[in-house]
Amino acid sequence: MSIRDFAEDLGVSERTVSKWEAGRDTVRPRPEMQAALDTALSRAAGEVADRFVAATSRTDLDDSRVGARYQVQSHKFIPAHVGVSAAAKLAAQDGFHPRPHEWLEVSIAEVPHAEGTCTAHVFTCGVVVLHLRQELHFRTLASLAAWRYASYEQDLPWAADQVARLLSPAPSSDHAAPEYVLSMYVLQEPAWTGAELETALRLMSLPSVLVNRRAHPSPKPVSDHVERRFLAQGFDQPSIQSFGVRGLSVGYASWAGLAYYGLSPQQALVIDDLVSCEVDVQMLWAYCRHIQRQVEDGRDPSMPPEFGWRFLRAAHSRLTTARARETSQHCMMREAALSTSGLPERLMQAQAALHETAALSGRVDA
Repeated sequence: MSIRDFAEDLGVSERTVSKWEAGRDTVRPRPEMQAALDTALSRAAGEVADRFVAATSRTDLDDSRVGARYQVQSHKFIPAHVGVSAAAKLAAQDGFHPRPHEWLEVSIAEVPHAEGTCTAHVFTCGVVVLHLRQELHFRTLASLAAWRYASYEQDLPWAADQVARLLSPAPSSDHAAPEYVLSMYVLQEPAWTGAELETALRLMSLPSVLVNRRAHPSPKPVSDHVERRFLAQGFDQPSIQSFGVRGLSVGYASWAGLAYYGLSPQQALVIDDLVSCEVDVQMLWAYCRHIQRQVEDGRDPSMPPEFGWRFLRAAHSRLTTARARETSQHCMMREAALSTSGLPERLMQAQAALHETAALSGRVDA
């Protein structure tokens, strides 16, 4: 295209395009401008896109591992509030057995799943968390991202059916269907090294940039050249928080999930540490969501006394205060999971709502 045609196609001034061609614009484009350029590139024919990548990328782009096979273990956490009485009945069923926990009674049981293994965690406070594990192999990060969003459409109704089956024959009136899925990826066999490995883990923790979520009938992965550009030039967002330790591990958390790789298996966090943290976070998130739902319905939130505002105050303290024997890796991981989930604020809001209700009913001093 001519400068005029290209400027018109992008919706920018001819002067802007002229500066790009002359090489005088050395700063990165504004986000809205970058989005317009990415859209133009995504619409380009394959040979045009390949020529663009070859012409504009740094020399290390040719070493990009896009297309190399990698292995990742997917962990999905799907919580639902079922009520205290229903949780007690579940825990008493055959197949459930107690699981050690620092500050709350928990029972677990295996739940059948066609494409992985699933464990149901039943908390005495009235929340069930389904933890689904799946072994995956892909050649691009975009394929993993597209699989994630497409599988969510199946995960939620499947989880709702499983919770209803566990509660059969009479679900509690307190029972709420699962509302969301939180993902964590543990990289087992990487296809990247160095800076590309760091970038790959960031992209896993915030995969929305690698899919076209408006595609129908399901999200589609972006083209390989977009992924190559990210791997070559790097990717980061303010919402992504690191919890890796140089030389030992690479770990990132965002509101969308966690991604982790242990460089030194003997010194890195074990998978159970990551899982236990996320199970607790998602349990409390669902518990607070139940309280929030009552408030939004115009009701004074009502919870069993043993799981009232004092319970939430204790939970907030336990999650946000480092334990005496906790390693720095544990502290960083927990802080990253908590801060990106927004749970501390929800705990404080739920605690305040329950405290106000208790004060109004005369159970505590106002």
